[in-house]
Amino acid sequence: MDDFSHLDNEGRPLMVDVSEKKVTQRTAIARSIVALPGEVLEKLTNGDIQTKKGSVFQTAIIAGIMAAKKTGELIPLCHPLGLDNCTIQIHLNNENEVTIDCTTSILAKTGVEMEALVGASMAALTIYDMCKALSHDIIIKETKLIKKTGGKRDFERQL
Repeated sequence: MDDFSHLDNEGRPLMVDVSEKKVTQRTAIARSIVALPGEVLEKLTNGDIQTKKGSVFQTAIIAGIMAAKKTGELIPLCHPLGLDNCTIQIHLNNENEVTIDCTTSILAKTGVEMEALVGASMAALTIYDMCKALSHDIIIKETKLIKKTGGKRDFERQL
């Protein structure tokens, strides 16, 4: 069980002990991609979609940030962290899909990639929720870690 950091030698779940780790600057970027059908895309005006519930992308940004801040409450064994920063950028990519990038940072003993992944995921789910009245043919295609720095090893996905 040495390969899994959240299991002890007997295979029981545990929270990773970070008490001996150094405090370093930690950052992470995660991305979610949402494919919207034509009937939703045609509602796109000035870089956002307006609904009876309000601005879709602005609401998704707020939801993503709120979720990132609550990651420790949502994922068992995840350390509760007070993020130093969390930003969410939403734009259309070349395939007319919505790209959501969540960037998180903290000065801490443990990383913030889970916070970035949760933030991007929740922003994607919020877009689905706010647009489902127009169509249920919305697809959350992927959520992935793009980059992380500041821990035992850095990571950067080749895009």
